[in-house]
Amino acid sequence: MPERGGRPGEFGMIARYLRPLADDPGAFGLTDDAALLRPETGFDLVLTKDMVAAGVHFFPDDPPESIARKALRVNLSDLAAKGATPIGYLLGLALPADWTEDWMAGFSAGLAEDQRRYGIPLLGGDTVKSPDGLMLSVTALGQVPAGSIVRRAGAALGDVIVVSGTIGDAALGLRLRLGTLDGSAAGEGASHLLDRYLHPQPRLGLAEAVRSFASASLDISDGLIGDLGHITRTSGVSAVVEAARVPLSDAARALIATDPTAFASVVTGGDDYEILTTMPEARFAAYQAAADRAGIPVAVIGRVIEGQGPPVVTDAQGNIISLGRSSHDHF
Repeated sequence: MPERGGRPGEFGMIARYLRPLADDPGAFGLTDDAALLRPETGFDLVLTKDMVAAGVHFFPDDPPESIARKALRVNLSDLAAKGATPIGYLLGLALPADWTEDWMAGFSAGLAEDQRRYGIPLLGGDTVKSPDGLMLSVTALGQVPAGSIVRRAGAALGDVIVVSGTIGDAALGLRLRLGTLDGSAAGEGASHLLDRYLHPQPRLGLAEAVRSFASASLDISDGLIGDLGHITRTSGVSAVVEAARVPLSDAARALIATDPTAFASVVTGGDDYEILTTMPEARFAAYQAAADRAGIPVAVIGRVIEGQGPPVVTDAQGNIISLGRSSHDHF
């Protein structure tokens, strides 16, 4: 086991910190070049990949446990929005030259805790040295009953637009971290906003309900209006969102009341990782009942309409609210 500056080398680091996470027989204890996965008979595989990078998706000084959770959870959120149950994941880990064993121990502990929480094992991956800071790539694998995946395309005229949870908390939490928003109005609620940015909550409890009732679905990663635009473009429709119906936390509501820029951040900022669906209005009561059983609040915020333009947000009088931009854009 080669050592570098008192630390294990690549293979020693894998054996010490990552191999204990690979407890599925198909992972072969991370001793082979690939893993073996057998989906259940009658199920389709669902695959998704998200990358996260220091200085882009998290702060370099965030706790390693939190970085691990975010990297895994943003992928699990994608699976939930497709109606899928997670069955495993692959991890690509690009570590800066100054990584420490304490950091790696915290990182692997964060992954281990979430593996237990969500019932998902590490199946394999790769580790490299990064010249540009910490980067992580997770490929999550899930399964759905054959033919039941819910795609972005599928929204139809008259469908209601439904979201889970509260919207905009993570975007406001990021602004608090960056110092571009005065959080004093939020009071103790500021800690809630900061946590929502740091620790996404994948809505896996909604997966079955999404499969059963949604006509289109995705998770909100780049902002409510931008992600709704993904649905409307692929479905050949448009949409209107009523600002007053967008569910808000008490902390977000307090900040909107004192800062005129906060509402635009709520509906265009990223990192919510809530589930955005469309469905015929007649299905909503059953969807809501299923969500209630899962302990996840859902709310109707608008409707799918005819047209080819981007979604719009209206105030109580029906006037269109100018937002400046529709979503987060990596480029």
